[in-house]
Amino acid sequence: MNLLISLGIEGTAEKTGIGIVDSDGNVLAMAGKQLYPEEGGIHPREAAEHHAKWIPQLIPQAMEEAGLSYKDIDFISFSQGPGLGPALRTVATSARTLALSLNVPIVGVNHCIGHVEIGKLDTGARNPVTLYVSGGNSQVIAYESGRYRIFGETLDIAIGNCLDHFGRETGLGHPGGPVVEKLAKEGSYIDLHYVVKGMDFSFSGLLSAALRAHKNGERIEDIC
Repeated sequence: MNLLISLGIEGTAEKTGIGIVDSDGNVLAMAGKQLYPEEGGIHPREAAEHHAKWIPQLIPQAMEEAGLSYKDIDFISFSQGPGLGPALRTVATSARTLALSLNVPIVGVNHCIGHVEIGKLDTGARNPVTLYVSGGNSQVIAYESGRYRIFGETLDIAIGNCLDHFGRETGLGHPGGPVVEKLAKEGSYIDLHYVVKGMDFSFSGLLSAALRAHKNGERIEDIC
C-alpha cells in the first residue's frame, strides 16, 4: 500500500504553520511564522491578516523542503478549532481553496487532539495520560472507550493565558512563556500560592500572587 501524504494548515491563534506528513508518521516538512504584537495580546483580526499573508508563502516553502510536487498530496488537513474565530475562518478558507484546486479531500482536525497525537508520535507512548497545556487550554486527557476524555482541567484560566498576562503586566512582552522560562533559570524559589482540587487546578490565584510579589519588589527572576 502506498503511503498517503497530507499537507496541514495550522492557524488557531498567532502562529501560522504548514506541515507535511505521511501515513507512517514521518514529518516531511514544517514551516511557520509567528505574529508578535507590538503591545498587548493577540487581536483576532490581526491574527487572521497574519495567516492570510503567510499561508501562501509558507506552502511553497514546505513543499520545497519536502521535495514534493502538488500531485503528491493526497489530502489537505486544517486546524478546525478551538481558536480565534477570524483566524480559523482564514485557515478553513485557505484549506478549502487548496483542496479544490488539487481536487483532493479535506479533513478538519481538532487543535487539542493534534497536540496530544503529535506528542504520542514523537515519544512512542501508548495509551498515555496526557497533561495538555497551551495558551488557551490546561487539561488532563486520556483516550477511553473510543474517545478522548477530560479527567481534570483548569477551573479558571489556562497556564498559557497566565504566563502571557504576567508578561504583559510586568513588561516582559508577549508571548510570556519563553521569557519567563529563561528568567526562571536565573532565579531562586519563592513561595507562590496555587490551587489543586482533585485533578482540577487553578492559575488565577498564582497569577495574582506573582503580580503581588512583583509589586512588592521581589526579583523578577525569582518570581518566574
